[in-house]
Amino acid sequence: MPRIATPLLTRPLGEALLAARAAGQSTWQGSLDLGRHQDTVAMLEDHWTWRGMAYPYPAKLKDRTLYWWDGESFSAVSRYAGQLIKLVPTGWDVPTFEIDGIKMLPTSRQSPLDDARRKVALVQPAGKTVLDTCGGLGYFAACCLEAGVAAIQSFEKNEDVLWLRTLNPWSPDPDDSAGRLRLAHADVVQAIAGLPDAAFDAALHDPPRFGIAGELYSLAFYQQLARVLRRGGRLFHYTGSPNKLTSGRDVPREVAKRLETAGFRAELALDGVLATKR
Repeated sequence: MPRIATPLLTRPLGEALLAARAAGQSTWQGSLDLGRHQDTVAMLEDHWTWRGMAYPYPAKLKDRTLYWWDGESFSAVSRYAGQLIKLVPTGWDVPTFEIDGIKMLPTSRQSPLDDARRKVALVQPAGKTVLDTCGGLGYFAACCLEAGVAAIQSFEKNEDVLWLRTLNPWSPDPDDSAGRLRLAHADVVQAIAGLPDAAFDAALHDPPRFGIAGELYSLAFYQQLARVLRRGGRLFHYTGSPNKLTSGRDVPREVAKRLETAGFRAELALDGVLATKR
């Protein structure tokens, strides 16, 4: 999908624009692309201009919501097709996203991009060919590109998540990666069977929680990961600790044991499992 050029508003930003107009300011300075750039906005009585385009002043905006210009009005960056998928602002500029109200990326202690950077560093992607199983907003891919990856193949099956990426300035654009990032709209559970043996030096696996996508935690899928990784290849598998307090389950250790059965050496690392292909 092509990138969509639009100002992105939050409630504080909308209020800042209205306050600048009320104060009679001719310009306002700030970021309307989630901190990627600082811009000067020209303020007029009935509209404001950003990067040569005119926009109306926004009506009342909601908290924890990002808004984009859809050509007629400022609309929430969300879609509903059986489940609500929504891009959500954070205190770190870099947004997260939610599916039916469930936050998909950690944001309590650091930005989701910094969190991804720590995890990507475990597989040492510089100069390597990397498999990114569940691309999401693309933060693993962005960190791999930043670290000097040779090539990264990313899969994302949810079309609405791919749409969020076209509006998120922090999501990497394959067209701007000099061919290093390949992003496929596909379910990796099916797609991985068509990948060659030993095609990757490393892999990053950040699946939805087990209750939503149990097939991505199965021995059969881990065996496929082992097949497409070269000997000595590293895998970081995000797990979190779902249901540990309520059910007593230790998902990270369950995952590590299953990965060992599939042909890896595995150890707990950060909020997941770091495994090495035997």
